[in-house]
Amino acid sequence: MRTKLIIVLSSLLLASCVSDSKKELFSSTASEVQLRGFQSRAFDTTDREKTLRTVIATLQDLGFVITKADSLVGVVTASKFANQHSAQITVTVQQRGQKQTVVRANVQQHLKAVETPELYQDFFNSLQKAMFLTAQAVD
Repeated sequence: MRTKLIIVLSSLLLASCVSDSKKELFSSTASEVQLRGFQSRAFDTTDREKTLRTVIATLQDLGFVITKADSLVGVVTASKFANQHSAQITVTVQQRGQKQTVVRANVQQHLKAVETPELYQDFFNSLQKAMFLTAQAVD
């Protein structure tokens, strides 16, 4: 009887650990709407290919190494290693309606999602300048 009680209690303990790890896996400190707000920017263009090329050029200008680019899906993945720090970024490019393209970036540092707006603002400021220069056909 005592052995059965120990087994049941151990099972309950393990089950509670699993549910906590699942909650932690999908937890976020910033609200999801707020996070999506500074991870995304809409541009007044319908040329997804040109936008993808501009994203790649911007990432390279910022010191990232492109690890994967898929023009069919509209996804670019890149990494950056500097001063014992590493960062990975995944950027998606999707058409929104008839007149806009939305660019969304997701940054991870040390395998943890970045939920502060500063890195995203830096990326999108650089991308916005590059998009302007590309639209003006300036090399």
